[in-house]
Amino acid sequence: MSDEQHLAGAVARIWKATVGLGLFGASVLLIWRGWTWSTGCALGAAISALNFHWLHRVATAVGGTGKQTKPRVAIVLGLRYVILGGIAYGILKYSAISLSAMFWGLFVAVAAVVLEILYELIYARNGTVGH
Repeated sequence: MSDEQHLAGAVARIWKATVGLGLFGASVLLIWRGWTWSTGCALGAAISALNFHWLHRVATAVGGTGKQTKPRVAIVLGLRYVILGGIAYGILKYSAISLSAMFWGLFVAVAAVVLEILYELIYARNGTVGH
């Protein structure tokens, strides 16, 4: 297995874990705390997944092809947090969605990356990772 295939598999597993953790968290919070917390968690998970997607695109653009990166990529990289922050502020300021639950949802991609690290460590120890 080539390094590109291995990394593509890792990214696919991170995406699956992000979606799974986001859905699980929103479902649990829907039962436990109601729709305002569930929606907040889902919103945070969506922002987290979008941020992971953007980071993946930037990392691919910078390190993957050998082409020169455009200044536009740097501008979008800087503005994405402003855009996401503005959207989140508007939704949370003018709705009943839970801010605390949204912050919990923001950590979904981080949890997915930690799960991928554990997956890699377990299979590397067994010698089954194809490096």
